[in-house]
Amino acid sequence: MAHELSTLTTGGKFFEGPRWHDGAWWVSDFYRHGVFTIAPDGTETQVLEVDTQPSGLGWLPDGRLLVVSMKDQRVLRQETDGTLVTHADLSGLITGMANDMVVDDNGRAWVGGFGFDLMGGETPVASPLIRVDPDGTLSVAAAELMFPNGSVITPDGSTLIVGETMGCRYSAFTIQPDGTLSDRRVWAELAPTPALGSFEDTIGMVTVGPDGCCFDAEGQIWFADAIGARCVRVAEGGEITDEIAMPEGLGAFACMLGGDDGTTLLICAAPDFFEQLRSEANEGVLLTATVGVPHAGRP
Repeated sequence: MAHELSTLTTGGKFFEGPRWHDGAWWVSDFYRHGVFTIAPDGTETQVLEVDTQPSGLGWLPDGRLLVVSMKDQRVLRQETDGTLVTHADLSGLITGMANDMVVDDNGRAWVGGFGFDLMGGETPVASPLIRVDPDGTLSVAAAELMFPNGSVITPDGSTLIVGETMGCRYSAFTIQPDGTLSDRRVWAELAPTPALGSFEDTIGMVTVGPDGCCFDAEGQIWFADAIGARCVRVAEGGEITDEIAMPEGLGAFACMLGGDDGTTLLICAAPDFFEQLRSEANEGVLLTATVGVPHAGRP
C-alpha cells in the first residue's frame, strides 16, 4: 500500500534504537553521544549523555532505563536519581561494538554486537547474542550469528526473533522459563545467506540487511533494510507484505511502531551509516508514516 512520509525532526547525526515509551519517542544518536526524547510535535529533549556511543534502549520493570554503550561494550542503567551506572560489562563475551537490545517483561536484556570492526573494514566473523539478567548476570544466549542486530519478542513472551544483518535473515528461538533460548530456526529468509569471507566479498553479497525492527499485532516484523533504503514488512516464512521507500538520498537504519494507537511507524534515516561521514554532519532525520496494523510485543 502507499504510505505518505512526514518529517518529525531533523538535525541529528545518526539516529538509532527508536522506542515509544510514556507518550514520546526515545532515540539514541550515535555521534551526538546522547539519548533523546522526541515529543509527537517534534520537540527534542536530551535525556542523558553517553560519550562511548549509545545504541539499544529498554526499561526494567521498575522503570529504570537501560542503554547499550557501544564502544566500551557495556549496558548502562540510569538510576532513579538520574545517575548512570554499569548494569553489565559484555567485553569478555563479544568482539567489536555492542549494538541493539531488546528487554523482556522480566527485565532480561538480549544484546547483539558487530563481531568485527565494521567501520575499519575488518574481516567479518560470527557473533553471539548475549543475555543480561536483571541483576547483571551475563550468559551467551545464542552463538554464531551473522551480525545480530534488531530483535523482537512476541507478545506472549515465548519467542525471540533476531535479525542477522549480514545473514539476510531472521532467526527465531523459543524462550524457556529460565531465559535460555532453544529451538533455533530460520523465521524469514530475506535473501541468500552469504558465506563469510573478506570484508569486500561478504558485504557485496548482502542484498537485504535487516537492521532496527519492531513487531506488529498480526505477527509480522517491520524492519529497516540498511542496504535497500527502505522499510519492509515481512511475515514468518519470508513473504514481503509491505514496504516504504526512503526519499532520494536517504537510507533507513531502524524503525519502531508507536503513537497513541500504535500505528505510527517511526523511521531513523540518514544518507549512509559510515561513522566518519555521519559524525561530521547533521543530516539524520526521523520520518513517520501511518500503517494499518498496530505495535505488539517488545521492544
